[in-house]
Amino acid sequence: MGKTRALILLCAALGLCHSRLVTVPKGPLLRVEGQPLSLRCDVSDYEGPSEQDFDWKVMRGTESINVISTFDPRYSDRSIGDRIESGDISVSRLKDNAVELRIREARISDSATYTCSTPSTDSVISGNYDADVQLRVVPNSLIVAPEAPDPVVPEGGSFRLLCNVSHNFIEGIYLSITWSVRNGSSVSQDLLTFGPGLDVTVGNGFTRRYADGAMRLEMGSEVSRSLVLSGAIPDDRGTYACAARLWTREQGIWKRIQEKTVEMGEVSVTPAASSLSVEVRESRSLSSGETLILNCTVSVNDLNSVDLEVTWLLNGTRVLAGLGRDGVLRTSSDGVDVRRLGKWDFQLKVHRVDTTDAGLYSCKVSMWINHNSGSWYEAAEKISAPVRVNVIKQNLDYVVVLGSTLSAKFSGDPTELQCKVSNVSNLHNGRLAVSWFLKNAVPGVDPVTTRTVASLDENGTLVPGESYESRMKEGLITVTRVDPYVFKLRLLHTTDADLGDYTCAVTAWIHSQHGNWKKAAEFLSPTLKVSFANKSPVLGVVARRLREATATGSTFEMSCQANAQNLPQGTAFSILILSEESVGSPSRKLASLGPEMVLKLEDWAEPGRKDNLMLVKTGKKEFQFRIQGVQVTDRGFYSCEMKAWSKQPGEDWMEMAKGVSNKVQIAFEHRGPTFDVSINSDTVSVFPWETAKMMCDVKVTGTLPTTDDVAYEIKWFLGRLKGPSSPFLLASVDRWGVVRKTLRNDSSDCSLERLGPRKFTLNVHNAQDSDAGDYYCTVTPWIRSTATGIWSNVPEVTSTKVFLSVKFALWNSMKLPLLYGICASGTVGVFSLVLGLVCARCCFKSTTSSPRSRTKLMELEMD
Repeated sequence: MGKTRALILLCAALGLCHSRLVTVPKGPLLRVEGQPLSLRCDVSDYEGPSEQDFDWKVMRGTESINVISTFDPRYSDRSIGDRIESGDISVSRLKDNAVELRIREARISDSATYTCSTPSTDSVISGNYDADVQLRVVPNSLIVAPEAPDPVVPEGGSFRLLCNVSHNFIEGIYLSITWSVRNGSSVSQDLLTFGPGLDVTVGNGFTRRYADGAMRLEMGSEVSRSLVLSGAIPDDRGTYACAARLWTREQGIWKRIQEKTVEMGEVSVTPAASSLSVEVRESRSLSSGETLILNCTVSVNDLNSVDLEVTWLLNGTRVLAGLGRDGVLRTSSDGVDVRRLGKWDFQLKVHRVDTTDAGLYSCKVSMWINHNSGSWYEAAEKISAPVRVNVIKQNLDYVVVLGSTLSAKFSGDPTELQCKVSNVSNLHNGRLAVSWFLKNAVPGVDPVTTRTVASLDENGTLVPGESYESRMKEGLITVTRVDPYVFKLRLLHTTDADLGDYTCAVTAWIHSQHGNWKKAAEFLSPTLKVSFANKSPVLGVVARRLREATATGSTFEMSCQANAQNLPQGTAFSILILSEESVGSPSRKLASLGPEMVLKLEDWAEPGRKDNLMLVKTGKKEFQFRIQGVQVTDRGFYSCEMKAWSKQPGEDWMEMAKGVSNKVQIAFEHRGPTFDVSINSDTVSVFPWETAKMMCDVKVTGTLPTTDDVAYEIKWFLGRLKGPSSPFLLASVDRWGVVRKTLRNDSSDCSLERLGPRKFTLNVHNAQDSDAGDYYCTVTPWIRSTATGIWSNVPEVTSTKVFLSVKFALWNSMKLPLLYGICASGTVGVFSLVLGLVCARCCFKSTTSSPRSRTKLMELEMD
């Protein structure tokens, strides 16, 4: 009995865990006549197939009508057959366990209680198989009647969007109103939504405007609502609409049941820039020192929220002065004033004009519009047409004369030039500045170029030319003012580069109305030619080959001799040895001797060959250059660059002339060593257990390095008759003499010997049948560079092949088996004889026994 109760309780528990549950929305539901509606039905916790069927019924009072079924197409009642056929009433499957009853246009008569039921597919009936929801369809009473807004609104103005909405009051139904705009596209953008409760929702992009008060909601009568937008901007243009929506609250969530949208009209915003005009009048011509006055007139549509910023420009880029909309002077140059004569009139005044003030004057106006919130934004900007202002300068007349007070006779001598200004008029409190220019031919540059040597500005500051800065810092070039109208340029050491046509430019500077110095006039002197009193020094250099390099390791010598003309006594010479791989290629400096005769290795970057290079002075104007142990890298063209130097007591060496010699070539034919290897053997066949000897001989042709500068790497290979087809590495010896042998499974062995610098042998000991095959060797030569000491390998060379056969010795191979056979046969024969004798003795010896009687025999037969 107890077991039965436990089983009943277990079944009840299982039944509770799997109870069918049919659910529909919690009612009552409110819908509007003429609007689409849908009722959802779900089933869960069921057994049987995953896809369930559903039946919908409607109950009006006591009358029950079958509406539609997902299982039986004939389920619907005849009274609604036409609505089923037209699709006004339909059922749609959302999932296997969920469907939705849909009515395209709700009717007042559709108000009833709807029942959703599911046939049972469970093994045990449990849970609910149907669910009810009450539906109420109310009449359509929503009316939307907006008023058209102003079609044209000026920028910065305001406009009202009035929307009248009415509907019958029904408990549980709420209203919301949404204003939207469509600007240039089919997508509308919501401005603001009021409702369905008392909430206000601002559209994206309008939050700041609503917070600033530029967009506000005004409540009129019970059916009238207005949205006011102030501070209109061009982006506000578009088509505005008003949307009214009815809502109901189901299970705590707002449910929209009806919506009507009506366009209110199109609004365009007139940009303020279209009505803005700026004009400056009165082009004028003035004399320097007078006052310039210009007026700027602005006109714009009368807007109360408009203010202006004004900026005066010269030649379109230079800002003279600016006046903010608050009347504060923002930027201003010295001697420039800006005033506001009225709301739309501005004045510029420039005191004591000069030639720099001449040009095109224009007035730039920025129009700012104020939002209702108090914030300003720049709505437009316009620049007036420019007016020309001419300024006539006062005449300044000078005479500039350039002369030489000291002329150089030789290179290195000083030169002094004097620039004198006369007939100075109208300078008053002005100042003079001077610049010195040289026009000559510079090697490596354009044929003729003009360079600035030095300048003395209006403040007395010395400004060196780009090419003369170092010489001026060392005091080799000076510029002085000996009196207010006389200037001197002194070259302490005149060189060939200083020869040419000199001019001096004198500039007059006067005070401007801003208190700064401005350039009033500039005058150039006639040119003055500067050259040496004596002929220019000439230095020619001749290079001669003293010893020719014929091969690597030989010695090369050449001499460099100078032929000098027009050089003073005490001239010293320096030399620089240059080399080129080919004519026209970049030259490389090897060694040099300065005027102090100090040897300097320039680009000779071979540490091991420093002692191989020599440069000495062998005469007053002659030098000798030598390279011992010439290498292949030394081949090329060699030349001498000599310079003549002079030196005054207490001063540095001064270059007077320079010359470059002809080119001497090192062009010996280099024959590098080539390697070959041959192999030979003392025998071509051996018997087993004998030794075979093979020798590899390396042959060299061409220039051979010394024995210490060459090494060889030897490898011995065997191509066996049996086994793998690839050669087998027997042994090797590297260039350091380290021997390496490959592991072998045979009883034979091999060894390596070196018989001479280029002779190597391979010995095969205890030769076996597996040692028969083709033998050959490979040689990799390694050569050490005498210049850098670096080892480099030459391509590997391979010898021909030598075949070694191992003979088959019949007697040697048969004598042991024969001996073993004879011994074994003798042993077996002796053993057989002994065994036979033993058996005969034991098995066949005579015995004394009486013959059987006949009677016994018969008995046996009977038996």
